[in-house]
Order: sequence, then structure tokens, then C-alpha cells
Amino acid sequence: MSSPVDRYFELVDQNQQKFIEALREVVAIPSVSSDASRRGEVVRMGEWLQARWEALGATCKRVDPGKQDLHGVELDLPPVILGQYGNDSSKKTVLVYGHYDVQPALLEDGWDTDPFTLVETADGRLVGRGSTDDKGPVLGWLLCAETHKQAGLEFPVNLKFCFEGMEESGSEGLDEIIVAEADKWFKGTDVVCISDNYWLGTKKPCLTHGLRGVSYFHLEISGPGADLHSGVFGGTVHEPMVDLVHLLATLVDSSGRIKVAGIYDQVMEETEAEEQSYEGLEFSHAALAGDLKRDVIIHADERATLKHRWRIPTLSIHGVEGAFYAPGDKTVIPARVRGKFSLRTVPNMEPARVAELVTAHLNAEFGKLGSKNVMRVIETHGGRWWYSSPKHPNFVAAARATERVYGVTPDLTREGGSIPVTLTFEENLGVNVLLLPMGAADDGAHSINEKLDRRNYICGIKLLGAYLHEIAVTDLTVPA
Repeated sequence: MSSPVDRYFELVDQNQQKFIEALREVVAIPSVSSDASRRGEVVRMGEWLQARWEALGATCKRVDPGKQDLHGVELDLPPVILGQYGNDSSKKTVLVYGHYDVQPALLEDGWDTDPFTLVETADGRLVGRGSTDDKGPVLGWLLCAETHKQAGLEFPVNLKFCFEGMEESGSEGLDEIIVAEADKWFKGTDVVCISDNYWLGTKKPCLTHGLRGVSYFHLEISGPGADLHSGVFGGTVHEPMVDLVHLLATLVDSSGRIKVAGIYDQVMEETEAEEQSYEGLEFSHAALAGDLKRDVIIHADERATLKHRWRIPTLSIHGVEGAFYAPGDKTVIPARVRGKFSLRTVPNMEPARVAELVTAHLNAEFGKLGSKNVMRVIETHGGRWWYSSPKHPNFVAAARATERVYGVTPDLTREGGSIPVTLTFEENLGVNVLLLPMGAADDGAHSINEKLDRRNYICGIKLLGAYLHEIAVTDLTVPA
């Protein structure tokens, strides 16, 4: 006699085309949160999710975060959809998070097909904006619950969910809602699961237990009261752009090493167990160079590349505001320029200390220039890193589920980017958070021809269900 999980897997296989049609339906809703003209579509996507969950029997709560000024237009922020499916005190309660908004996409950007029409290619790619980021995973939780009900299978846990429509635009208003609902709607949550990231490669699944933080800075140099003609004033005044370029060059060298004194002092020491965790990962420089379209990789060793992505702080320079950048020539000396750069931080770096070190470094370097210009260092964001033990029972349950679906032990990975809501949930709910990706490394989230492979979509729906069944029988009190 087949187990409930086996029966669930069978139904997922039988309903593959139905699931693809559901994905096609949601991809067709252009829920672009950064486009004021499409705010109504974002709201429609949230309402679609709420209606579908309520039809299944879930209790939902629509929370309106407030107003937003988007390029001078005042808009209502899209709703955060909170929900609960099941309320059995004898079962564990799992909270899942996802987002239903997407990045902008136009055919003329270089897409092969209309970005809001899901197309399945001959090699099994489901191409469409939001397919992998994050409509496929968000839809996966719903289809998991619907399939259990269709099969007459008991749902193994109480499922709470939090789906937002502003993730691609900074998750405005979400943190405040999580804090306010921590001891209300989210009360009783045992663990959190987020499916909004990707495998390290394209063939082997993974579990993610770490994210870097980000500290973002603006470096402003102000000089004369107005822009100047270089033919008249070149060589006779201290030029803000010259100062800025010099200062930016003091922050990081061409090999990626940060030149700010003391910046590495807070970095967590590497253990022997961590060193061993890099063995056997699905990662190669050849594949990375292929994705980059050119081999511009700094490090000769693949392990070193992963370490600089995951556990070593990095500094990137992003751009200059106030400088001439249009096509053609213009002999202007800008009166004020603002350089923008960020540091990706790792355990155990504290944002306040990072800002202190960066500011001290730039003050010292600016002093060496003897310039009469005025310098300001402005920290615009100081988000912390997140790190969890992969030995926590939440991760152990997810690893068992992955092995059941894919037949392999998942890679244990960290990521170089940031998902701030991860830390918000962990700090305010006081429970473990797991990142359980559905998509692969080559999905092209945010890029043209974004896709989710059929295999990842269908197996991902199986994985979400298998994970919930494993959590149901896992002792969460076992120390990590």
C-alpha cells in the first residue's frame, strides 16, 4: 500500500499540465510593483491568491501597508495577504513566505517571446516573467494544498502564509506588519520556510542556510556653487570629480580586497567543518564563465570564488550621480558628485562598526588630498547578514524531503545576496528559518527570458509537500 507522500507524488505527476496552466494564468498578470500604471495588476494578483486560498478553505486576512510616493504619484501599497490553512493544535505550524510582484519586462528588452505569456520550450523551459521569481514557488504551496484535498489526504501541518506584493521594490511596509503580527497572526509558528532563491547549479538541489548583509553608502563631494567650464577653470579649482575618483579607488583593489583598515577583523573564523562543506558542491568556473559570457573571474580556485561569494566581505562600486554620462562630449566640471558603493557583510560583522570604519577611512584619505571641497559620507542602508545551522531539525527535515524527491543529498549553500525578510522573521518570531529553493542557477530571474524548468517546477511542488510531511514527524526540540 502506497504512503500518503507516494500518493501525493502520483497526483502531482498526473496534474503536470494543469499545474503549468495555473502558472500560465498567474504569469499573464503583469504585477510589476515598480510601475505605477500597473499597480492595479499587482493588487489583482494578490486578490487572485486570496480568492484561490479561500476557495480551498483557508482563512485569509488582507493587510494594507499604507501609501507610497512613486515618482511623484501617490499610490496604495499592494496588500500583504496573510492566511492560515488548518488549525489543529496537535499539528506543527509552518509559516511560508513569498512574493507575487515581479520585475519589469518588455519584449523590446530582448525577450524571445511576450514576457507575460508563459511559453514552454522544446527542452522543458517555462519562460515568462515571474515564473521562477517568485510566482512558481508561491503557486507551488497552493497547488500542494489543493492536491492533498483532491486526493483526500490529510494535510500534515497547519500552514500559515505571508505573501507580499512589494518585494521587487524594497518590501515597503512589510517589516512593520511582521512586527505587529508576531504575537497575533503569526503566533504559534514552529518554523518558517521561504522559497525565493535558487540552486547553486542546474542539476543538484540545495538548502540555503546563510545570506550576506549589505551596507550601502553615498560618498558626496561638493565644490563650487555651480558647474564650471573646464577650459576656464580646469587646473585652477579643486574638482569634485577628481576627489571622488581618487577616494573610490582607495576602497578596494583590482583583486577585490577591501582596503578599509579593520574591515576583516569581525569576520567569523572558518572551522574545519565549514572547510569540508565546500567539497562536492555543484559549482565550476567553466559554468560560471559561461553564465558571465566571458571569463573575468578573479580567483583561480573555485573554493575561493565561493568563499568570496558567501563568507568573505566584498565591496562594489555602483555609479556616480551628478556627473555627465550622456552620449557625446561635454567639457563640464560638475559642482557636486555623489559616488555610490556597498559592502556585502558576513558573520559576525555589525553594520554600525562597518559604517564607522568606512567613514574613518574616507575621512583619512580625504585629508591627504588637501582639497578645499567638502566631503560627506552617508550610509543609506545597513542590513545585517543571516546565518543558520544546517543541522537544525528544520534543515534536516528538508534534506530528507529533498533526498526523497531527487534521490540525492542536497548541497548546503550560502548566498552572496540578501533577503532581509529572513532576518525579520527570525528575530521577531524567534523560530528557525529555512531557504528551500525551487529554481536553478540559470533561471535568469530579473533578466530577459526568465524561466523555470518543468522538472524544477513539478519536482519542486513534490518537494514542498514532502517537506511538510517530514516536518510533521520531526522533533524540533533537538539541538542543532
